[in-house]
Amino acid sequence: MPTDSALAAATPTDHSAFEFVRASGGVEEYRHLENGLTVLLAPEAAVPVVAFQVTYRVGSRNEGAGLTGATHLLEHLMFKGTDRFNRDLGTSVFQRLQAVGGQVNATTWYDRTNYYALLPSEHLERAVEIEADRMRGARVRDEDLASERTVVLNELDQGENQPVRKLLHATYATAYQAHPYGHPVIGWRSDVETVTAEGLRHFYDTYYWPRNATATVVGAFDRGDALDLIEAHFGAIPSGPDEDPDAPEPLVHRDADDAVTREPEQRGERRVVVKQAGELGTVLLAYKAPHGLDETADALDVLVQILGAGKSSRLYRALTDTGISTSASAYFPRLRDPGLFVAYATLAPDVEHAAAEDALKSALEAVAQDGVTDTELARARRQVVAQEAFERDGPFSVVAQINEAVAVGDWTLFAEYRGRIEAVTAADVQAAAASVLDDDRLTVGWYVPLAD
Repeated sequence: MPTDSALAAATPTDHSAFEFVRASGGVEEYRHLENGLTVLLAPEAAVPVVAFQVTYRVGSRNEGAGLTGATHLLEHLMFKGTDRFNRDLGTSVFQRLQAVGGQVNATTWYDRTNYYALLPSEHLERAVEIEADRMRGARVRDEDLASERTVVLNELDQGENQPVRKLLHATYATAYQAHPYGHPVIGWRSDVETVTAEGLRHFYDTYYWPRNATATVVGAFDRGDALDLIEAHFGAIPSGPDEDPDAPEPLVHRDADDAVTREPEQRGERRVVVKQAGELGTVLLAYKAPHGLDETADALDVLVQILGAGKSSRLYRALTDTGISTSASAYFPRLRDPGLFVAYATLAPDVEHAAAEDALKSALEAVAQDGVTDTELARARRQVVAQEAFERDGPFSVVAQINEAVAVGDWTLFAEYRGRIEAVTAADVQAAAASVLDDDRLTVGWYVPLAD
């Protein structure tokens, strides 16, 4: 990636269709003057390829009752193509991009959906053209939904055989009583079975617009040429339903950035038990945590490493070394709205769930009460920074990381992350632990294995 000093010395590309907004960490932000599309450019001439991605700020967070799993199903249906790009014509997304050596895929999460391609730089226009066409031209048809519904139901069936995954879903559903984070990203089976193409089309017509999207270009390309391509293919698309009188009436009248249902304050411990055939039990502790841009989130990222990374981690020493668990770790997904800080342990044979829960809680509370050592802090910060550097190796990895920052709410988190982590102190980690580890905001999940 270009250095900040080199980028600061460069003059932002002047383009009549875009305004320059800001630059940070080798990334430049532009905004389309007519439809509000955000464009992020990260030139890197050292590689002969380019990654192009469109991130929509919509995920399971935006789904209501009866439509859980809609974003994931739409991700599948977007690959069924448009009137211009489809399998029947031999011009499907995969056919067009793989013909020039491109790699293409998409993912869905709580706060976003992203569609991306990695391909030789000279073929960038193919990816831009396809994404612009299916932004508003996707064919969400009954026959396509029928086939993809079967695919998703098969995914759900596979999940039924993963007890810990079921435990995580049950814990989130118990921790959240109102907010859509309580729904699994893949959706509830009853909704996947009954959702209609019309319902998905309404959802699509609400969120798949330029004002709710960020287009990112990373790799070997010319800034001006890239903006020309994006203007040529995205420029004529209206900003959103309010600006397109011919668009169908949307199902939900809000932008994806607007607040969804607010979760009521939790005022007491909650519990859930999942019983299923298996061998080893699991205990999971999920505490209500701040949103991903909160200043506490950086310290929680460091705390995750202190608790669960390697044999020197707190949970390994407290639970695995002592024979209570076969493994133990922590997890903190940074989300747009307040999320969960999770710690969990897979029980060793003959260990009672209550004993493992007590040991897990004690290990967490020790951080809140006594803090962490300078050695632990330094090691954890190095681990976070190293992991982040590894995950930014090449244009494909860079767009993936930018995607996550966009989802949380500010792409500059990508640019500033290393500095933020290196600024975390031992006092910050202790304060973060103390603020999150509140039993009145705790949901406890047990997986209890049953004999076959």
